[in-house]
Amino acid sequence: MKRIVLLLLSYCICMVYGFAQEKVIVRGKVLDAKDRLPVIGASVFETDKDGRTIAGTQTDIDGNYALRMSNSKNKISVSYLGYKNFSEQLNGRTVVNVVLHSNESLLKEVVVTAGRTVNNGTGLNIEKRNSTTATVTIQGKELQELASQSIDQALQGRMSGVDIGTTSGDPGAGMSIRIRGTSSINGSSNPLIVLDGLPFDTEIPSDFNFGTADENGYAQLLNIAPTDIQDITVLKDAASTAVWGARAANGVLIINTKRGIIGKPQLTYNFKGYVSTQPKSIPLLNGNQYATLIPEEVSNADGNPLNIQNNKEFSFDPFDPYWYHNYSNNTDWINAITQTGLSQDHNLSMTGGGEKAKYYASLGYTGVRGTTVGTDLKRITTKINLDYNVSSRIRFRTDITFTHLDNSQNFPGEIRGVAYNKMPNMSIYEFDLYGNKSPNYLSPAYNIQGSFGYDGGKDKATGTYNPVAMALEAINKQVGNRILPHFFVQYDILPSLLTSTFDVQFDINNNKQNTFLPQIATGRYNNETVVNRAGDIDGDVFGVTTKLNFVYKPNLNQEIHTLQALLSLQTSDSRSLSYKANMSNTASSLLQDPADPSRTINSELALEATHSQNRSVGALLQGQYSLLDKYIVNAALRLDGNSRFGPDNRYGLFPSLSFRWRVSGEEFLKQANFIEDLSLRASYGQSGGVPNKNYLYFNQYTPFDYSYMGQSGVFPSNMELSNLKWQTVTGINFGFNLWLFKNRLLLDAEVYRNRTTDMFFDKLALPTYTGFDKYSANIGTMDNQGWEVMLNTIPYKKGKVQVGFDFNIARNVNIIREVSEYFPRDNGIKINQNGKYRSYLLEGNPFGSFYGFKYLGVYSTEDETIARDANGNKITGPNGQQIHMRFGYPSIDYVFQAGDAKYEDINHDGNIDEKDIVYLGNGIPKITGGFGPSLTYKGLTIRTFFNYRLGYQVINAATMNTTNMYSYDNQSTAVLRRWRNPGDVTDIPRALFKKGYNWLGSDRYVEEGSFVRFKSVTVRYNLAHNVLNKMKVRSASVYVTGENLVTWTKYRGQDPDISTRGDNDPFKINVDNSLTPPSRNILFGLTVGF
Repeated sequence: MKRIVLLLLSYCICMVYGFAQEKVIVRGKVLDAKDRLPVIGASVFETDKDGRTIAGTQTDIDGNYALRMSNSKNKISVSYLGYKNFSEQLNGRTVVNVVLHSNESLLKEVVVTAGRTVNNGTGLNIEKRNSTTATVTIQGKELQELASQSIDQALQGRMSGVDIGTTSGDPGAGMSIRIRGTSSINGSSNPLIVLDGLPFDTEIPSDFNFGTADENGYAQLLNIAPTDIQDITVLKDAASTAVWGARAANGVLIINTKRGIIGKPQLTYNFKGYVSTQPKSIPLLNGNQYATLIPEEVSNADGNPLNIQNNKEFSFDPFDPYWYHNYSNNTDWINAITQTGLSQDHNLSMTGGGEKAKYYASLGYTGVRGTTVGTDLKRITTKINLDYNVSSRIRFRTDITFTHLDNSQNFPGEIRGVAYNKMPNMSIYEFDLYGNKSPNYLSPAYNIQGSFGYDGGKDKATGTYNPVAMALEAINKQVGNRILPHFFVQYDILPSLLTSTFDVQFDINNNKQNTFLPQIATGRYNNETVVNRAGDIDGDVFGVTTKLNFVYKPNLNQEIHTLQALLSLQTSDSRSLSYKANMSNTASSLLQDPADPSRTINSELALEATHSQNRSVGALLQGQYSLLDKYIVNAALRLDGNSRFGPDNRYGLFPSLSFRWRVSGEEFLKQANFIEDLSLRASYGQSGGVPNKNYLYFNQYTPFDYSYMGQSGVFPSNMELSNLKWQTVTGINFGFNLWLFKNRLLLDAEVYRNRTTDMFFDKLALPTYTGFDKYSANIGTMDNQGWEVMLNTIPYKKGKVQVGFDFNIARNVNIIREVSEYFPRDNGIKINQNGKYRSYLLEGNPFGSFYGFKYLGVYSTEDETIARDANGNKITGPNGQQIHMRFGYPSIDYVFQAGDAKYEDINHDGNIDEKDIVYLGNGIPKITGGFGPSLTYKGLTIRTFFNYRLGYQVINAATMNTTNMYSYDNQSTAVLRRWRNPGDVTDIPRALFKKGYNWLGSDRYVEEGSFVRFKSVTVRYNLAHNVLNKMKVRSASVYVTGENLVTWTKYRGQDPDISTRGDNDPFKINVDNSLTPPSRNILFGLTVGF
């Protein structure tokens, strides 16, 4: 027994001694070899004899670390980006101070690539210097100091070839994104969005009813919080987009979110708060000036004075107190619906982990109050990214993103346009018979400006109304919830040789729109359908996307050649369901749900439901081969199938081929040490496009709204289109890359041509006897060609001072090559329609062009209205009588008089008609880009950025509607210089109520939209290490940003940044319809790391 006790005691002592030998805590400091300053955030980890990482930590703000090592015989290793790795045996030490030396070659790579590889999202790992296609990358941190609710707003002007236009300045409004131009007339021109390796659906099928959803009202990129973004890569040429198949023909926007890093948990808090104001609006007439204009309009039209008894709005009789107090004002309606926007953005993120598992988690809240009364946005975002190494051959990743959006907009309609036109002598609130102001809005059911109306087919308000009442009382709220669980697993079948990955992502998306129009907002009678009108639209989308990849990398002599090969199989299944309900005359304005007791009396008040499903499959075979690190070729073949086509054309095959020649690797440039890289690139590729609608290859029938003998029926709404085939974009691209002076000057240049063939058209007319109205077909060809230049430089760098400058410019020319003879060539506008422009689809002309008359001013005297021939001689009739200029002879035959608008008689026949219509402009900018310098000194950084869009025209409908003097609408102060008496020389015609042709579509309202904008300036200061040490924080910085500070332009409206397209109308043109302009923002930001 004694022997056994002694034996056990000896064993325990040995175990304790052995444990003491194995376990050890090592402390130390990591310094920079050059300046002996602490290296913050360096990774310190324990590695065993096989090089495997056992445990790890990171250095603090003073460079200190403490690491518990499991075995004193293992090595301690230290790594940090831009430095050479350090690794040593402990040899019994418990204190190890480390000095890291910079790695110049690695620093070059970091500067060149802004990341080690080009992420085309398919699965191949390609270094930036070996990329054969046209791509551009921007880091997410460059966008996080801006007052942007979504990334498309922040990207404007920052990437060559990517044109981003504004649709509205209201919170939650989307942007129009075009990569290398508009590629289709009826089909979508939006790029494909790829989030963390899988498509992120932002398209809405045109047969799926989300109400008024479009780029203006449905900004899906709001679902991605800018603070979660690591980097964004744009694929521009056909060779790079071809690997993504369907929907990628318009370019690809690849977004990578942040992932976990090895080390102890790091907590980061970001705050942004900003104030927003609108640019100066068009100056309008006050109440007195307006009251002078209207009687003059009426008198000029029929020679009789305005009947004051029938138009008491202009009586100004103090003995009639109700009319006197309610219509003797100077109301600024634009100012009444404009407010100072206040916004806040909070984001809390945490990251950390070890070699086994890494995590990134974030929680964000955004609250935006718009600059137009009644508009706001609230957003909650959460994201969790987890990386887990199951074993040395199996890796697992999961990403879960959730977004809640609550977006309030003005009731459907152009409320600012109504505010521009609302009579200024009218009061906002109603006065009673005794002249006392009441809390009730002055919303008469009828007045001289008409009455409130509602276009149920377009879900928008029409007519005139009290803008303040509508902004404050009407409800138009969109609420969305979207969750994206994404799971990824990687298995090394043959380590370092053959790898397999599998992705699956679920997309669960619910959007609900609630509208309510109370009686108090319209003033209409209680039995009308626009009173207490409740609407509800509920849409659900459920999607499943999968991707299976096999990547093969043979073990070759890397000094001679390298090879990568990829086989990718992808599937997508998306189902959507929506219902729409509109009811009116609820018993109270407190009952705002269409499910409440109400009534339906016509086709615009009804219940509707839709269901839609779309499936697609894809297979990709891609390979990249490099010889002598100088000659690189990439080839791909993509097979796509989509359920929107009939069985005969369901699949499409799209090839791509690209090449890179590294000229700097040749012997004749070996001595040019200042050249880091000089390469020439060439690429060719095809991408396919699909229609916007599902089930086109089926005969479709739609229930009819009305009944016959008590029975309702159906009518044919779609003809079977079994022969509809893929729209194809074929592109060629030539590129040039030059990196000089240790990568202090980076120059990328591209020239390209993309041709779209078999374009989708969905408005081809059919004879009425067929029972169908229109049908879709592949008829049409369009070209986009141009060039791009991107320059990044560091012109000065000395000590702690660094000056940088970035510049990009792109030119795109759009040309329609072919249009079906059955397709309507114009938008059907008649020449006698005031305020309307012709739009044509003509071979050889660009898409988005508009046509009209040439405006020459005003006929000052009666003598000037006499027609003249090409030599300026007066035209006389057969009896010697003078011939006066006419409009629309013989059908209309309006004779121009002194004070009327003067249009150019192109053919000098004395008649303004179809033959005098000429090309006036195009709404697509020819040149886009941006530039900006930056300065860094110690902890201070100043960054500025300017963006520009040049060579396009805008139809200034805001000016048109406020200078036509054609109705009871208010006008701008420009009409104070209108023609009044013979001999007056002016550019503004006479006031003429409901008569004449003084505001025909002409170049009078066409303005040059080109602008250069001081987009942003940011001043950031990073607190010094000694301050951080006292504050007990890892990092801290404060910054101030100003956005949209100055715009240099000849455009006379509020803002020239107008988007051409918001829907699939092939005749849509660039019109400024008085939507809310982008605001000027002053932002304060704070970032603190713990």
